[in-house]
Amino acid sequence: MKTKKIQFSLNDKNVSVEVDVRESLLDVLRQKFHLTGTKKGCGVGECGACTVIMNGETVDTCIFLATWADGKVIHTIEGQTIDGQLSAVQQAMLDEGAVQCGFCTPGFVMSITSMLESGKEYTREEIKKELSGNMCRCTGYQNIVKAAEKVLQSGILP
Repeated sequence: MKTKKIQFSLNDKNVSVEVDVRESLLDVLRQKFHLTGTKKGCGVGECGACTVIMNGETVDTCIFLATWADGKVIHTIEGQTIDGQLSAVQQAMLDEGAVQCGFCTPGFVMSITSMLESGKEYTREEIKKELSGNMCRCTGYQNIVKAAEKVLQSGILP
């Protein structure tokens, strides 16, 4: 097993960790940092449950090698709640009843947060397109899109 020490910013804290060069970022986040809010869904980059924001872009961590995260800035779902307060995106998801079983919710929150941080204005169709990389097995897309519209129109950053 070949290992490598990597360093990155994780939810605004500098961290370093020794990783197997074959490990996914998802496994490192869940197993070494105990950040289990990032879900392991499909394992092939199809469902979006493992989405985090890395250097301002969303990343499917299940297909992203941990070594590629060296020197990057990563935000996970755990970084969304500050001092017990939900982020604007999380609150919008609750307000719109967009959190059914909750398994996909972290991925959707991170994708919507990335859209919000971009500062762009989105139409309903653009929101649907941007969220197409996230799957909800409870078929709750309507309320998720409503939550995204609500928070994107508010312009309140997380």
